Amino acid sequence: MPLSRRDFTRLAAAGALATASSGATLLGGQSAAQAANSAYVFGYFKETPNQSGDSYALHLAVSQDGLNWLPLNQNNPVATPTAGTLGLRDPFILRKQDGTFVVLATDLRGRIFTENNQYLHVWDSADLRSFTGYRRIRMHGLNTHTWAPTAFWVPTRNQYAIVYSANNGQDVFMVNYTSDFRTVTTNQVYFSPGYPVLDADIVADGSTFYMYYKNMADGLLYGARSTSGNPNTYSNYTGGLRQGNAIEAPLLIKNNTGSGWRLWGDSFSPVNNDYYAWSSSNIGGSAWTLLNQRDYTPPLNAKHGSITGITSAEYDGLVSRWGLPAWVRLKSYNFPDRFVRHADSIGRIDAYPFDPHQDQLWRMVPGLAAASGVSFESVNYPGRFLRHSNYAIRLDTNDNTATFRADATFTRVAGLADGSWSSFRSYNVPDRYLRHSGYVLRIDPIGTAATDRQDATFRVS
Repeated sequence: MPLSRRDFTRLAAAGALATASSGATLLGGQSAAQAANSAYVFGYFKETPNQSGDSYALHLAVSQDGLNWLPLNQNNPVATPTAGTLGLRDPFILRKQDGTFVVLATDLRGRIFTENNQYLHVWDSADLRSFTGYRRIRMHGLNTHTWAPTAFWVPTRNQYAIVYSANNGQDVFMVNYTSDFRTVTTNQVYFSPGYPVLDADIVADGSTFYMYYKNMADGLLYGARSTSGNPNTYSNYTGGLRQGNAIEAPLLIKNNTGSGWRLWGDSFSPVNNDYYAWSSSNIGGSAWTLLNQRDYTPPLNAKHGSITGITSAEYDGLVSRWGLPAWVRLKSYNFPDRFVRHADSIGRIDAYPFDPHQDQLWRMVPGLAAASGVSFESVNYPGRFLRHSNYAIRLDTNDNTATFRADATFTRVAGLADGSWSSFRSYNVPDRYLRHSGYVLRIDPIGTAATDRQDATFRVS
């Protein structure tokens, strides 16, 4: 069957793929088996509303469905720049022709966007378990920024294109070509439609190159396409998309299974929800369907990243090297932008993001009263657990009494509103379940009413 993996779209345009039969190869000798992706990796940097969780370094998360993400390395950096501004934004991960990876990123630390920089950060990686050959490459000699790189293989040139945001009197996309991500050709304008643009992401599918970008004049995301991928050959083919108050950083990913695509958009401001997502059965069509936030959970505090398909072996290798989180988050089923957190020792659900962001992180441990159950220990207040008191949920210090242990123990069952989610029945008042009411947590009997059952349903992520 024909391969339809996003790595392939990053590697080649029409005609570059061989049939996925035994021994088939890609341009550059990559075997078809190397790109039979079954999972995804997300590269990003981090920001939070009050900047306490900001991290201008490379972070990774993994997913098996491309929708719900688990941060690696406890959401700590896996690579940090050692030159330039000593910080990065907008990391982009590309699988190269030989099956290895290269990471490109904006050389910028913090939120001061008046600083101009002519360079990009670059790392090589065989498998994203280690990062070598760190360097910066100079993209131009202009007194302007070099933001949000994307890269893709151009078969007609036998080179990679690196496209990025810059300004030559107006915000445009520039391009340099390279064979080794060490030396690059002279920069040239790649896309200048007559209005300012920002944040290109470009993929090739079949014989067509697709570019999604932000129109800074109206704040919307648009799709454009080209039959060659050459500079100044793109024409818009979609209307504008936006969710929330502002959006940028469109991110395209082809599903590992089937022929569908997803489009992600960063909400731009760290005080809003970090990402929105759309789906389409055909990237060449103009219709995108907005996904319910219930359907996906971005990495914690992630900003402006990139997604790349990986194999099951690569997924296992990343998990083995970096480790999955030692904590969980509980996402509300009927308010999917809200997560269980403690605030002033009260259990509640609040819209993410918020600070301290650690208030939503829980160690889900064997139940204090019965190991078959679960208890929720606060990550930022170790020794304190969610427990009920007069049916209200509080965060209290474990005094190791039998009453406390029972109050802090819940039986995890299939979600009352959705069996693929979870609900939590009180251990010592077993006719009551953990639920939210007016955004505050308590335990209540749950009847057949749809709203009550939804209030008592959570995703453990």
